[in-house]
Amino acid sequence: MESLLKRTISVNDWLNTRIVGQELLTRRLIMALLLGGHLLVEGAPGLAKTRAVKELARGVQAEFHRIQFTPDLLPSDVTGTEVYRPEAGTFEFKQGPIFHNVLLADEVNRAPAKVQSALLEGMAEHQVTQGRETYRLPDLFLVMATQNPIEQEGTYPLPEAQLDRFLMHVRIGYPPPLQELEILQIARDEVLQKDTPPPVVLHQDEIFEARRQISELHMASAMEKYIVALVVHTRTELSGVEYGGSPRATISLDQGARASAWLDGRDYVSPEDVQSVLHDVLRHRIILSYESEAQGRTPDAAIDETLNAVPVP
Repeated sequence: MESLLKRTISVNDWLNTRIVGQELLTRRLIMALLLGGHLLVEGAPGLAKTRAVKELARGVQAEFHRIQFTPDLLPSDVTGTEVYRPEAGTFEFKQGPIFHNVLLADEVNRAPAKVQSALLEGMAEHQVTQGRETYRLPDLFLVMATQNPIEQEGTYPLPEAQLDRFLMHVRIGYPPPLQELEILQIARDEVLQKDTPPPVVLHQDEIFEARRQISELHMASAMEKYIVALVVHTRTELSGVEYGGSPRATISLDQGARASAWLDGRDYVSPEDVQSVLHDVLRHRIILSYESEAQGRTPDAAIDETLNAVPVP
């Protein structure tokens, strides 16, 4: 039987044949799945964000659902609602789309604050509260939320508390021309109904076993101090930054580095593993001052300053 790592890599490789030119996105999706975290993905329309998470659900033993977030969306459209049963004289809770394993929150910043808060409880607490009752979400639960950077009219910016719940904030761009030719071929094959099934389907118990292996990966004390120093630097040493990374950022950076090392087939974490996920982990957790934003400074630039300032062990 194939090792768990080889099976996971097979799913990742298959995803890259289905979503061409977005290797960073597919790797981050696999990492979020293995870590039990959630992704915020930002990119222009037509970059296969929806397709990526939908194909991921095909490659694992998971149920997929998509919610199109709009200004008139209600919290019950996400979590579910109570339905009155006249024959029994009681109310019965009907589960909403959040009770699926893999959930796509498309254009999440178009929904009002109440809807975003309903999603936040599920992401943070792994549960939904309806009246006096609390309902557990599936053990395997992944939210991929998308934002469109082009159209900002009619949007509700995500609050900092909700942004901090995302494991990573991934920004994606257009594929190179040669890879766009491959995309044309894939689209033509789909019209001709030449779909490519996944060669391997990861079962949920395999995903939970991978999480255990990742959590037990060796992390030297010097690497732990390096991770803490990077996050603390964003809070105390950067000018023009109102808020830096929270302790949750430290935990996410530790998890991301471990997952990166595991996917590369190593049993220890290196500084390169930490650096490879640093921007995606901290990007949405650094709040710049108004003056700093007016000068054109970005969170990525602040992270670069931190990366250059903190000594590598």
